[in-house]
Amino acid sequence: MWRRISFILLGVALAISWGIAERRRLVVYAFALEDVPALLEPIDQGPDARWADDYYTIERIDEQTFAIGEPRYPQQNFNYLILGSERAVLFDAGPGVRDIRPVVETLTDLPITFVPSHFHYDHVGGEFAFERVAIIDLPHVRARIVNDAFTLTPMEHLGFVEGYERRTFHVSEWLTPGGSISLGDRKLRVLHTPGHTPDSISLFDEESGLVFSGDFIHPGSLYGFLPNSSMREYVDGAETMLGAIPEDVRILGAHRVEAPGVPELAFEDVKDLRETLEAVRQRYQDGTGRYPQSFVVNERVTLLAEPRWLQRW
Repeated sequence: MWRRISFILLGVALAISWGIAERRRLVVYAFALEDVPALLEPIDQGPDARWADDYYTIERIDEQTFAIGEPRYPQQNFNYLILGSERAVLFDAGPGVRDIRPVVETLTDLPITFVPSHFHYDHVGGEFAFERVAIIDLPHVRARIVNDAFTLTPMEHLGFVEGYERRTFHVSEWLTPGGSISLGDRKLRVLHTPGHTPDSISLFDEESGLVFSGDFIHPGSLYGFLPNSSMREYVDGAETMLGAIPEDVRILGAHRVEAPGVPELAFEDVKDLRETLEAVRQRYQDGTGRYPQSFVVNERVTLLAEPRWLQRW
């Protein structure tokens, strides 16, 4: 999620003998010492994208699907508006640098349900609230609900890295892993794809062959070393996705490396991720760097994780 990975070396040596949770917390706090990144200058986003204002871009995936990009935000976030005949889903909402709602409302007048792919600050829309929010139905999430409200913990949200306040969601709908979201004439299958976080989800539109993968997989560096990341759960997530999708899908992620275009991957990239995870677990593949180490998945994807001797499988 952040650009200057090497900065986290500050203080890591002091935590090397700590437990995994304490060590990873220190890594995140090291990130938080960096300056909050400024917005990038606007550049050409290619012929398929148009600027909605001076911050957001809109790119049409098909007649009922739009990618809403944030090319001036350093993490290059992409959020997806998925339309049906009766309602729409907004899958992710960026960090909340700007309110995404006015952009969404130029594209549809359907009722909108906000679905976060996971609970990190750069996906949950900052301080901007949505009337209808659907989140994954997992025991550790349900156990914390008070009056239909779910408040994120600091290490679940990580907003202190860039100065964003923690969010409280007022849950209007629960998403069953393996179940579906009905939009009227369109259904989205809910895939529980943990690894980046334990509650990460992807959405699969079987009819159009589109997978919306959030931070589970996207071009560039995947983060498997954060406080609630898990290499073991990344294996589970990869197997779930591979078992649910055909080989000709288009996988649309939440971040890209550079302009132009929507961050898109394919079935083979998930397969390569699964094989890389197994190779790391079996000690067939070495990483490069110190902390985190980089494990090459393929020419488009890398996995950032703790050194093998610190990994917990």
